[in-house]
Amino acid sequence: TAFNADFDGDQMAVHVPLSHEAQLESLLLILSAHNIMHTQNGEPIAVPSQDMVLGVYYLTKARNGLKGHGKIFSNVEEVVVAYNSGRVEMHAKIKVRIGGELIDTTAGRVIFNLIVPEELGYMNEMLGKKRLRQVISDCFRKAGLAKTVEFLDKLKEAGFQTATRGGLSVSIADVVVPAEKVVIIDKAQKEVDKIEDYYHSGVITEGERYNKIIDTWSTATNRVADKLYNELASNLDGFNTFFMMLDSQARGSKEQIRQLAGMRGLMAKPQKTAAASSAELIETPIISNFKEGLTILEYFISTHGARKGLADTALKTADAGYLTRRLHDVAQDMVISDDDCGTIRGGEMRALKDGEEVKEPLKERILGRTSLVDVVDPLTGEMYCTKGSVIDEDIAEKIEHSPIEAVLIRSVLTCESRRGVCARCYGRNMATGQMVDTGEAVGTIASQSIGEPGTQLTLRTFHTGGTASLSMSQSMVVAKFDGAVQFDGIRLVTFPGDAEDTHVVVSRAGVINIVEPGSNRVVTKYDVVYGAELKVQDGQPVAKGDILYDWDPYNSVIITEKAGRVRYRDLVPNLTFKEAIDEQTGHTTKIVIDSRDRTKSPAIEIVDEDGVSIQSYIIPSRAQIVVDDTDVVTIGTKLVKMPRDLGRLRDITGGLPRVTELFEARSPQAPAAVTEIDGIIAIDKPKRGSRVISTTSLDGELRREYSVPIGRHVLVQEGDLVRAGDRLTEGAINPHDILHIKGINEVQAYLVNEIQEVYRMQGVKINDKHIEVIVRQMLQKVRVTDSGDAQFLEGDQIDRIRFNDENERLRNCVVVTDKGDSKLKIGQIIDKKIIREINVELKKKEKEQAKSRTAEPSIGEPLLLGITQASLTTESWLSAASFQETTRVLADASAAAKVDRLLGLKENIILGQLIPAGTGLRAYQDIIVSSDVGNIFGPEAIIPKVEEEEAPKRPARKTARATA
Repeated sequence: TAFNADFDGDQMAVHVPLSHEAQLESLLLILSAHNIMHTQNGEPIAVPSQDMVLGVYYLTKARNGLKGHGKIFSNVEEVVVAYNSGRVEMHAKIKVRIGGELIDTTAGRVIFNLIVPEELGYMNEMLGKKRLRQVISDCFRKAGLAKTVEFLDKLKEAGFQTATRGGLSVSIADVVVPAEKVVIIDKAQKEVDKIEDYYHSGVITEGERYNKIIDTWSTATNRVADKLYNELASNLDGFNTFFMMLDSQARGSKEQIRQLAGMRGLMAKPQKTAAASSAELIETPIISNFKEGLTILEYFISTHGARKGLADTALKTADAGYLTRRLHDVAQDMVISDDDCGTIRGGEMRALKDGEEVKEPLKERILGRTSLVDVVDPLTGEMYCTKGSVIDEDIAEKIEHSPIEAVLIRSVLTCESRRGVCARCYGRNMATGQMVDTGEAVGTIASQSIGEPGTQLTLRTFHTGGTASLSMSQSMVVAKFDGAVQFDGIRLVTFPGDAEDTHVVVSRAGVINIVEPGSNRVVTKYDVVYGAELKVQDGQPVAKGDILYDWDPYNSVIITEKAGRVRYRDLVPNLTFKEAIDEQTGHTTKIVIDSRDRTKSPAIEIVDEDGVSIQSYIIPSRAQIVVDDTDVVTIGTKLVKMPRDLGRLRDITGGLPRVTELFEARSPQAPAAVTEIDGIIAIDKPKRGSRVISTTSLDGELRREYSVPIGRHVLVQEGDLVRAGDRLTEGAINPHDILHIKGINEVQAYLVNEIQEVYRMQGVKINDKHIEVIVRQMLQKVRVTDSGDAQFLEGDQIDRIRFNDENERLRNCVVVTDKGDSKLKIGQIIDKKIIREINVELKKKEKEQAKSRTAEPSIGEPLLLGITQASLTTESWLSAASFQETTRVLADASAAAKVDRLLGLKENIILGQLIPAGTGLRAYQDIIVSSDVGNIFGPEAIIPKVEEEEAPKRPARKTARATA
């Protein structure tokens, strides 16, 4: 619940509002009935839980063959009478005439619908917690706040009552252990023994052995779990109490049920240091479950996991609290300052995808935002919403089902308000579903919305079962719309296959566009992986569901684009590669190893008949070589394959550390080399343990060089075409590089998406706009690269607004180069008008006129600051000093004779003033509230006209709040 209170000794205090204002505030703002939606994501926060959910679920569940089964009733009242007199059981399937038609339903659902507001219609389904949340959300939208609050109260009553009457308790007999458990475990054990044998005979490495064993046991655990759910679901017709609690999402998770009746599975390993966290799990699983009871050894292994959990939680709370504090400090002065800043800039929103799987649909990302342009259906020409209007649920739903892939919206990131942010760019207030009010402290809301779920994030990086998590379904990519294929930047090699020619992609950044045949408008696009086998030709028409290409999700490959003979370069047995022998088959595979000899750089060259190298391919360590020296190869032959999980082993620094890393804009440990220009790749021979990769632009004008350590996996080959911002090597991208190469919009999008990714992995929903508010603050500063005639020094970090103001001032100014007979000084910066007037005067007196040149504006580059840095460099020294490093901040401020203009919230609290937010906004300070009768405070009737005009024109609702 909203209080986060539990029954283990929590205490609560009661506050009695005494003053008139406090009472009004309690009634209008703080009252729980006004706060049933979540500020984080606009979903209901007042949702029934536990017993209430279980009760409602039980009430609306159906069962065959009960008393009264198949009976037909003419109206709802009849059903209630029949149920009360015991003629019909609660779960019996019956027919009832409702709203003029016969409906198949159950007695329980009829009773439940007595409390549902009529706006929602008849709810004929089984309701779990997730569905209830949607129902409450719909009710709030269709029936309004008052009815929703009433509905919630009745829901609580109905839930508790049914749960009590149903006697829904659990006994140990309800825990059903699946019979197949023994078989599955035996099979897994045999598999593991086989893997151990492989390891001892040297076929696989220690790392592979560990990963395979972990994999085998995770798969076994999951299979036991699946069998268990199926058995539970069919037990007692689905009326097994454990199953009902799980299925209704009232309590318990699949994980917990698995431990009760399946097997506990793999446990975490005690770690000496944080560094040795590669092997996170003990490879011997706990085979017993809680019903059977654990052996002494299993119990001992378990204690470790339990203790680790408690220690983690304690540490995490402090970390999350500190994150919230820093976020709040950086965003505290973000207040809705005006209604519309009038900007013509905005951001493009599209559905978030991982490959082709949609992670967050478009409708959720644009809901409650202001549209930047008219949104028109490209096929029918239907207008969905006009420029500047708010996208509500209905519009968002329509856009989702149309062929529109992206919508331009106003965003906090592009708002041009001088202070804070404007209401149009912010959009809807998530808690009320209405447009945000002027004066709303959106910075505070944002920092709390991001910090609060911080406690739910995990602290550590975690091991996901290697290949088990790679699903095979992704290997084929199909068209989602009808249209014609259009290749963009795809390089192919074609070679004869079994039935027809095979086309293999050898470009890294190719895209397949699906275009409308008539208009050539791009409907959707697909990124094509290197090594993918194309199933379509350029320009070919495709229908929805046709396969475009398939690829190997387990291995990435290197393919030759030229025919010729293979020649190994720097491939020396037992120095740069080793041969592993497969016991079963006797095959040997050549695996490239990290060589101690740093001068060697393993590569495969393709040579022609005269032995001249036509093409060479650098091979990363741990890759398997599939061709032998002196083999003759044709175009499209695979030379090397690398198991894809090696490429994907970016340790997912999950949870809090990752969020902190992003908000603090830290550079990653081993960042990827990123190209700054479009161009062609050239790779030099290695020198002193590193090699130089260079990009030369297509016209040959520009050249950039990047030095890369030899062991690093290089993603590009000689002669590849790359675009600015592409990665050249494996590794995480440094956000500062993105800013430097692709500009401010790209780095904003990157930060927002990466932060969201962490929360999404934990199943936490946060609206983008909260993260945008923080990211906006991280990009407020500009570093001066050339001061021109401005008052800045080179290297100064200046607030963007101040920087632009100064340049705006210089635009109308000139610099005096020769004072002539005037009283001006050489080098003085002066307004154009003034110098013109002076020169006119001098001309009249026939004296020498002053000469001048136009003033040079200063040039700056945008800066990305972490939240701590941004808080410390804020304009207000009071705010910065109360955050961290007080002595330093105060010393700097006094040395620079800084003045605090008290524009933020913290500064005013420190000095004990009203905060400039909500009704404390300066514009609301001297409001005179009048009605038709006159001044509502005095007996005198009408207020003089003059004062009427002085009072700011505001909507009445806000002025009323101002009197509070």
